[in-house]
Amino acid sequence: MTCTLNRRGFLTASAAMAAAFAIPRAGFAQPAALALQATTRTLDIDGRAATVFGLINGNGTPGLILDPGQRFLLDLTNDLTEPTIIHWHGQIPPNAQDGVPDMPMPLLKPRETRAYDFEAAAGTHWMHSHVPIQEMQLLAAPLIVRRPEDLRVDRQEVTMFLHDFSFRPPEEVLDEIRSGKGHDEAAEAEMSQPAGHDMGSGMAMNGMSEMSGMSMPGMTGMQMDLNDFDFDAYLVNDRTLSDPEVVRVEKGGRVLLQIINAAAATVFWIDSGEVPGRLVAVDGQPVQPLPGTRFGLAMGQRLDIEIDLPAGGGAWPILALREGAHERTGLILATAGAKVPVMLGMADEAAPAFDIDLAQEAALRAVAALTERVADASPMVMLGGQMQPYRWTINDRVFEDRIPVTAKTGQRVEIMFHNMSMMGHPMHLHGHHFQVVAINGRRFSGALRDTVYVPPMSMVTVALDAGEAADWMLHCHHMPHLASGMMTTFAVSA
Repeated sequence: MTCTLNRRGFLTASAAMAAAFAIPRAGFAQPAALALQATTRTLDIDGRAATVFGLINGNGTPGLILDPGQRFLLDLTNDLTEPTIIHWHGQIPPNAQDGVPDMPMPLLKPRETRAYDFEAAAGTHWMHSHVPIQEMQLLAAPLIVRRPEDLRVDRQEVTMFLHDFSFRPPEEVLDEIRSGKGHDEAAEAEMSQPAGHDMGSGMAMNGMSEMSGMSMPGMTGMQMDLNDFDFDAYLVNDRTLSDPEVVRVEKGGRVLLQIINAAAATVFWIDSGEVPGRLVAVDGQPVQPLPGTRFGLAMGQRLDIEIDLPAGGGAWPILALREGAHERTGLILATAGAKVPVMLGMADEAAPAFDIDLAQEAALRAVAALTERVADASPMVMLGGQMQPYRWTINDRVFEDRIPVTAKTGQRVEIMFHNMSMMGHPMHLHGHHFQVVAINGRRFSGALRDTVYVPPMSMVTVALDAGEAADWMLHCHHMPHLASGMMTTFAVSA
């Protein structure tokens, strides 16, 4: 998926038109609401046809992109044969438009249209069904909202939309995961950080392990579970490495990779190989640039990585590596006439586990941090669960038996996520952006986010100012965990 911003003009515009996953640019003038359809589509996945869901705009392509200041003014139509509802992940809409079943709006019936109108939050975001089995059927798409500086800078946008995919119905996948048959015992890692693990050449890592504070008693040698299920394919922009998207780029050009992990149950490393990058935003929120060639992201998270391409021609694979496994996917940046390499979907070596010591998270600093305030409330959210029986909880309760996390509008709230399970959990809060302010009790001014990854036996504290008085979802973005009960509500009162 590509989109051109400026005077690089004809070269990148032609590439964007040719890309199968291109996002159209909405004009500055918006006389009417944009159209979006939840519908079915057919993909070719390694030579095999697959019928999946999708969110298609009025131009017939997936996703949406809004210009600076453009409102989120949208008519969503359900063209599926089953009810659905769409959550605008990373946005802060009125609670009634947030897109959670019966909180408070019901699912959209087939052929029903629902209107949305709110101020759009800038950054790299996405949209997806809040019915777990539908998200596993690829009912999701990018949602990019530009800032004014995005139109001024001389760079090309390239969106990477990551997914895991099974040809089997999602109900079967969930049943197998819950039974334990889908669990690969080899997909485990010791809690001690793998030897030689880093985020790529050029990244400033000195002192980050100390900053993360991951010296908790009894951790060394403990086994964490990484992957619940081996999917049939891992996709970038609906394609595997057997037929990757090739994005036409300019010699010596600057590229902004807008990377969205829409996978149901897969954490990825993004590896830029020979071309070092700069991580400039997470979850759509700017961070102080962090150099490197490998950055990770859990389910629901987003990364913006700037890359300056060499002055000479060439082709540069940008790979997404499945944590703890050999599978990989990606796309290729290539100048005109460059020989495009053949890439295999299996790497020689397995990728390491993601951010066990929270070194990546500890290195991030917000460009515009929250104003310092003393917290009015500091609830602890205990994350628990196990593989057998397959049950995942918040404060030892599943959703149906939940006790909400409570706050009042305007309060500064610091939520401490304490993970006592042996799987990592990407925790997502609806209707709010928060700032990471502590890792294992050590304070720092971290990144602004809406989804934070909490590794096993770890504590991550986030700060936020409670918003609209309403019930907002708080849940793990690992879909099998969510479907097995790992969610609650953040209940804000006036």
